[in-house]
Amino acid sequence: MKTIIAMAFTVSLLASGLSAAAAPELHVKKSVTIAAPADTVWDAVKNFNELNTWHPAVASDEIVSGTNNTPGSVRLLTLKGGGTIKEKLLQFDASGHRFRYSIVEGVLPVSHYTSSLVVTSLAGNKTLVTWSGRFKRKNVGDNPADNENDKAATDAITGVYQSGLDNLKKIVAAK
Repeated sequence: MKTIIAMAFTVSLLASGLSAAAAPELHVKKSVTIAAPADTVWDAVKNFNELNTWHPAVASDEIVSGTNNTPGSVRLLTLKGGGTIKEKLLQFDASGHRFRYSIVEGVLPVSHYTSSLVVTSLAGNKTLVTWSGRFKRKNVGDNPADNENDKAATDAITGVYQSGLDNLKKIVAAK
C-alpha cells in the first residue's frame, strides 16, 4: 500500500511539473537611444513612484508601502484604460543608473515577472535605455486560450516597454 501511495504521489508531482514546464520562462528586451546625457535621462526615469510622468499608459503611480527608491517599497500603478498593477522594488542603484522590480499582482497576462531598467551613457552625449523582463504567462496550464498564451504575454510586455521607451525619448528630447 505504501508503494502505491508513493507511486501516486510521484505521478502527481510529475504531472504538476509537466504543467509548469508547459509555461516556459519568456524574455523581452527593448532599448532606445536618446540624444541626451545619461544623467538627464536617469533623472526622468529614476523615481519608482513616477512612472506616470513618462509612460503613456499609466494614469497614476503611488507608493503604498515603504519609501520611494528603497528596495522593498511597493507602488500601485493605475492604468488609463482601467486596471491596476502592484509592483515591488527589488534593487535600486542610483550611481549605476539601474533598478529592478517585480509584479506582485495586476492585469497583465504574466506571472513570475521581474524586470530591470538600465540607463547607459554612450559616446556623443547619447544614452541607451534598456528595459528587459523575464516572466511566464499568467495561465500556466497546458492549453491556454489565445489571449493567455506565450505570444499574448510576450506581446503585452513588448507593447508596454516599447510605448514607454518611445514616449520617454519624446519627453527627454523636448527638454
